Amino acid sequence: MAAVLLVAIIGTSRAEGPDDAVSAIRAVLDKQEKDWNKGDLDAFLEGYWHSPNVVFLSGGDRHDGFDAMRDRYRKRYKAEGKAMGQVAFSGVEIQILGPDSAFVRGRWGLTLPDGKKPGGLFTLIVRKLPEGWKIVHDHTSAAPDEPPAKAPAPG
Repeated sequence: MAAVLLVAIIGTSRAEGPDDAVSAIRAVLDKQEKDWNKGDLDAFLEGYWHSPNVVFLSGGDRHDGFDAMRDRYRKRYKAEGKAMGQVAFSGVEIQILGPDSAFVRGRWGLTLPDGKKPGGLFTLIVRKLPEGWKIVHDHTSAAPDEPPAKAPAPG
């Protein structure tokens, strides 16, 4: 009985702390970056919750469910004549909200084979699920292709 109790105590004494959660979430994003840059969209999408309840917002559109989100990514980056390019995430901030949730924000930038470099901002809600930390909500915006023209100085 004492051995069973000791195993139960040892098994539950190492709860994931905020630093562990930040490291685990950062690992999800690092893996996504690596998978994208290998051109492996399916592996990249493993960072998302495979659920009809995952939400992806971008460009004024809302995509509900993993299948709709995956189809959007495929159409935009894997369809005939499209290229995934190389992605880089920067300025990533991870704020732990509780033992199983966090808020993430940062910048994304793509370098495409034609030399174009689209980019923008993202905000994510991630949850710790039985299969690990997964993105359950993604709001991604794109910066304008051209910087806004400066207004002439008053004169």
